[in-house]
Amino acid sequence: MSTEPPTIQRDEATSTTSRTGIPVAEDAHGVTGTVPAGLSPKLYNDDLAPTSRVGRRWSSYNIFTLWANDVHSLGNYAFAIGLFALGLGGWQILTALVLGGVFLFLLLNLSGFMGEKTGVPFPVMSRISFGIRGAQIPALIRGGVAIAWFGIQTYLASVVLRIMLVALFAGAADLDTNRFLGLSTLGWISFVSLWVIQVIIVSYGMEMIRRYEAFAGPVILITMVALAIWMLSNADWTIAWSTPDSLTGVDMWLKIIGGASLWVAIYGTFVLNFCDFTRNAESRKAIVRGNFWGIPLNMLLFGGIVVVLAGAQFRIDGRVIESPSDIVQTVPNTFLLVLACLALLILTVAVNLMANFVAPIYALSNLFPRHLDFRRAAFVAAVIGLVILPWNLYNSPAVINYFLGGLGALLGPLFGIVMADYWLVRRSRIDVPALFSEAPDAAYHYRNGVNMRAIVALVPTAAIALVMAFVSAFEVVSEFSWFIGAGLGAVVYLLVADRRGPFAEVSGEPISVPSTH
Repeated sequence: MSTEPPTIQRDEATSTTSRTGIPVAEDAHGVTGTVPAGLSPKLYNDDLAPTSRVGRRWSSYNIFTLWANDVHSLGNYAFAIGLFALGLGGWQILTALVLGGVFLFLLLNLSGFMGEKTGVPFPVMSRISFGIRGAQIPALIRGGVAIAWFGIQTYLASVVLRIMLVALFAGAADLDTNRFLGLSTLGWISFVSLWVIQVIIVSYGMEMIRRYEAFAGPVILITMVALAIWMLSNADWTIAWSTPDSLTGVDMWLKIIGGASLWVAIYGTFVLNFCDFTRNAESRKAIVRGNFWGIPLNMLLFGGIVVVLAGAQFRIDGRVIESPSDIVQTVPNTFLLVLACLALLILTVAVNLMANFVAPIYALSNLFPRHLDFRRAAFVAAVIGLVILPWNLYNSPAVINYFLGGLGALLGPLFGIVMADYWLVRRSRIDVPALFSEAPDAAYHYRNGVNMRAIVALVPTAAIALVMAFVSAFEVVSEFSWFIGAGLGAVVYLLVADRRGPFAEVSGEPISVPSTH
């Protein structure tokens, strides 16, 4: 197939493009369907192609439900309750979460607008700054982190399912006594069942994920509010707003700001590939509204629930819980226990789909676009998430801290480089069809498909991020490592970037596909 760019006619007055009389080529593997003439089947398939503006279905409500699910994840509750244990009281925790929410609101809008304008997923978006081949670096880093956490989150959900099954069927406890590859028979049944359910949901594509998130969001909000009210009633409608070891003065404010920074770092993965979802957004207004209700306001509600759960339990017996699951296990009524477990399962699956399943699907499809469509890439990602035996990873501090922690430390510099290139160097002027062209003179071919300037910016800033993550001498600034890494990545890239241009703006509509694919 020719690698010449497609015949593009640009209307300079309106900054729109059109393409006429372009033949299509059938892919031998039957994955990509048709590839517009002049574009490379090594870069283009129906899942990587830009989405058409007409027919996009992700409204502000759909974006809000993403956050309604993800903000209320068990991991986030564990983090926020941990602030209580570290000496922050009720209002300090609320301040830290809202401050972090404001930062996230701004960062997610910047990232989300990129997807809404271009219609492409994160691996393709990365081609702008890293090149058509170099984009594999950020895509695989993001996908690798996500696959590992997909398996771990599925395992954590399977623990909840085991609790529910034992509560419903007393005899099931007999299946929880043996061990094979680290799990009991009941553990394997629980894990594989949830694994299959998630694979089935994802096999129907992004539209099914949208529908599931829309269903799960209200369920989670109602459940967590009900759990907080139940705990409040058990504590005679009073809570402990702080512990005897509460911080004050400068130490308190440093911990508040540090907590806000860590809250942003938790979402370091999501701010990077938010365009995977907003490529289907109806408009920028939908993104802003969804983010506003789902981030700062929803986080205020989340913080209130955290304060009630932790403060009520501390008022009852002086114990600081680690997670809402600690409370769920104490529910005396079997029916209510089962309902609470079901809600936590719905929540964990919702979080896993959005945060840990979509990113590796696009990363794998970007790696093998002629062989892997959305469904096949989903199955490959799920199989990897199974064969790595994620419960062993979760139980290994070395793996969590050094492997996953190391990859996570790289997300800040990557974000800084991608954002600086898109917003500050190119001023959001993107030639979308060129993202799929292997022509040597194409805008994002650079040198052999790699923008060495982005690599030059990534290497030293990534090294600094890793040092801050692992060297104890830098522990005092470790809470701010994501911001430092992102800031350094942006600054170094701006110093070495080629600003000469001109940077063409060419619409991807002529090569787009329906957003419901």
